[in-house]
Amino acid sequence: MEEKTIKLDLGHTTLKIDEAAHQEEVTAIDQSMKDKTGRGSDFLGWLDYPLNYDKKEHELLKKTADYIRSNYDVLVVAGIGGSYLGARAAIDALKGLFHEEGPEIVYLGQTLDPDYVHGALNHIKNKKFAVNVISKSGTTTETSVAFRLLREMAEAKYGKEGASKAIVATTDAHSGALLKLSQEEGYVRFVLPGDIGGRYSVQTPVGLFPIAVAGIDPTLILEGSAKAREDLSDPTLSKNDAYRYALARHLLYKAGNASELLVTYKPQLVQLGEWWKQLFGESEGKEGKSLFPTSCTFTTDLHSLGQFIQEGSKTFFETIIDIKNPTIDVEIPYDEANLDGLNFLANKKMSFVQEKAYEGTLEAHSKKAGRENIVLHMDKLGAFELGYLFYFFERACAMSAYLNGVNPFDQPGVEVYKKNMFHLLGKPGY
Repeated sequence: MEEKTIKLDLGHTTLKIDEAAHQEEVTAIDQSMKDKTGRGSDFLGWLDYPLNYDKKEHELLKKTADYIRSNYDVLVVAGIGGSYLGARAAIDALKGLFHEEGPEIVYLGQTLDPDYVHGALNHIKNKKFAVNVISKSGTTTETSVAFRLLREMAEAKYGKEGASKAIVATTDAHSGALLKLSQEEGYVRFVLPGDIGGRYSVQTPVGLFPIAVAGIDPTLILEGSAKAREDLSDPTLSKNDAYRYALARHLLYKAGNASELLVTYKPQLVQLGEWWKQLFGESEGKEGKSLFPTSCTFTTDLHSLGQFIQEGSKTFFETIIDIKNPTIDVEIPYDEANLDGLNFLANKKMSFVQEKAYEGTLEAHSKKAGRENIVLHMDKLGAFELGYLFYFFERACAMSAYLNGVNPFDQPGVEVYKKNMFHLLGKPGY
């Protein structure tokens, strides 16, 4: 029997799910997604994208990524929200936080903070940099301001023609300010499909181009997502762990939990938590409903939030991503003096110590503290497995939002701050 890439473990919760009682609703929601008849169905392109993506564009993407890798020291990714979080999550997760190979990846366009913007521009000014600007409309304030600065710097550094080779645009296929500019300037251009929202776009060129520039095989991401699509195509709850996860978190929400805490044990997965928070927060946080998605990195955060998690208010449950095998391991040495008293760990691997920390924490939180703990077990995390995980969460998120009675694919609340900001800035029409 084939091993699952992700194994859902509800054994550390008090849930006793009557799958038969929920199967009809889950099957109906699944069918509405496949038929594209549910709310927000215009944005379900991600559902089959790992199979029907543009193969010709994908080859251009890899070729362009190779060109950037060979000719530039830095790639600046200019985007916000779903236009950069997935790529950043993947690059950190798979390359680690201290990698030196290949172009450095710098992120801009995700903040209006002048100190950060100045620092980023100052950091790249004397380096050979390329730019990947990502925006469906080309008018998103944070990204557009950053790109205006980057474009000016690139044209001053390389000249008009040289800048056109250093700038790659990912935008809408048919309309928008960035598309128009890209056509005028001759930028290499990739498509953010019109039927895929930003937070579901990591498997499109939005995520895959920066991922490829970082030296990660983008095809493996797609293959992992395609396998997840295959594994999760049957809505039967006993066979579909993404839907069981969605149902479990829905039932825990209905039982009074106000928040879900995504827990990882790897600092290089911090940005995965940021991507996950946008995916679930922007998809579900509507009509006064839904769990508040937040995240922690253990054991680090056990020394800051551990007390609250153990004995604080009972308003949240935990979802843990448990990755069994590290990419590389470290052995703890023997010390003759043993002043720290740690010789009982001598010659043991860091992975062994971390595994016991995970097991001890899980028991402390689930048994002693009475926290509900969902665990997602994975043997390893490579590009294929990460592509699988991205799709797993996307599918689960869509199901969870529909179970909650909201549209998973719009974000009307985001527009409120924009309108207020534009009014205060004096933008015409506001």
